[in-house]
Amino acid sequence: MPMQRVSLSASASVQVPQDVLTMSLSTQREGVDPQTVQSQLKTALDTALAQARRAASDGLMEVQTGRFSLSPRHDRNGKLTGWQGTAELVLQGRDFARMGETAGKLQTLTVANTSFGLTTEQRQSAQAQAQSQAIAQFRQRAGEAAKSFGFSGYLLVDANINAADFGGPRPGLMAMSARAAVDDSPVPLEAGLATVTVTVSGSVQLN
Repeated sequence: MPMQRVSLSASASVQVPQDVLTMSLSTQREGVDPQTVQSQLKTALDTALAQARRAASDGLMEVQTGRFSLSPRHDRNGKLTGWQGTAELVLQGRDFARMGETAGKLQTLTVANTSFGLTTEQRQSAQAQAQSQAIAQFRQRAGEAAKSFGFSGYLLVDANINAADFGGPRPGLMAMSARAAVDDSPVPLEAGLATVTVTVSGSVQLN
């Protein structure tokens, strides 16, 4: 009797709170002298870096410099008209309140971008839950398929497990730069939920 194989797939999703934040703060300077522009950027970055480091704490809020660039500006005829530069500081961690308060106090930089995500521990925990559920669904479907085709059971031939996570919307983040530039009040931050999905696919031999 030839082997009877059936291909199956099953997915399961688990929602967990996003528990890590990456915040980018930056500033721009323009001028005709590149050394002056570079010096202004360095001063702004050094000031912010020194202040942020005082609030830094391992895991809760870590501080590092980001992009530091200087580029020439030309008019439509290709003539050099000046220089423009950008300096960036990056905050990353799990203490959103500490990060929001720190960002609000950095008067030389403004918030350019925020990104919430999952720590390795949070992601692995969610993936383990979703994987267990997806495997259970796969086994249930394999058993149902065997029964429907008139077989008593099945043998697993091959299986693939894939995981992915997706973040949800984060309201209230559009006005951060303006707020940070006006006063030193904490930057408003609100994390959402991340959906971790695990898909199990493969084939079984009916017997």
